[in-house]
Amino acid sequence: MTFDNKKMQYRVTLNTDLNLFIAFDKMNPNHFATGITIEKAVEELQKTA
Repeated sequence: MTFDNKKMQYRVTLNTDLNLFIAFDKMNPNHFATGITIEKAVEELQKTA
C-alpha cells in the first residue's frame, strides 16, 4: 500500500522475521528505513531524504 504526506510518498511493509516495519521511498525503492512502529520507520525515512 502506498501512502503520502506533504514531504514524500512511501510504502510500508512488515518483516515478520525481524518484527520491524520497513518504509520504502516510492520514487527510489533502494531508499528505505526501518523502525519498531510504522511511525518510527517513516520518521527515519524522512530524516535520510
